[in-house]
Amino acid sequence: MKAIHSKQTHLNSSLIYYLRMTFSDLNLLGVLVAFFFSFVSGAIWFGPKTFYPIWMKARGIKDGQLTTSQNKPVALFGGTIVGVLIQTLTVALVVNSLQQNNSDFSVMDGAGVGFALGVGIAMFASLSHRLFGGESFKVWIIETANDAINLTIAGAIITFFN
Repeated sequence: MKAIHSKQTHLNSSLIYYLRMTFSDLNLLGVLVAFFFSFVSGAIWFGPKTFYPIWMKARGIKDGQLTTSQNKPVALFGGTIVGVLIQTLTVALVVNSLQQNNSDFSVMDGAGVGFALGVGIAMFASLSHRLFGGESFKVWIIETANDAINLTIAGAIITFFN
């Protein structure tokens, strides 16, 4: 029993050390630049001259207007800012972790990590939810392709700044 407790204590202290090291090595300028890019890219992606009209029509909202109960700017923009920031920090943590063991980690490697997280997790984690929720593939692609593109570019930006 004592050996199990000792191994768990070592695992916990190793995890805490690893997380502290990974967070302390974050290049905040790179994270902020990647965040800003992703936020602006999302605003352009869902702009009135780009995908917003197509997206709203695909969702069955012909006039493109949210209802009063849906149109809550603080929740919409606040939630978007928090979500994009968490996504960007997550990419930064993964990139930093990989760079710890690979001094030849390139900007293309960072983009590959962002792409893998963007497509493999951001896009496909929501597919079944969207389909069972009655949304179309078109809605899913419009909503999640921007995440995959942004995470790919964020991985490259973060790697560049590191």
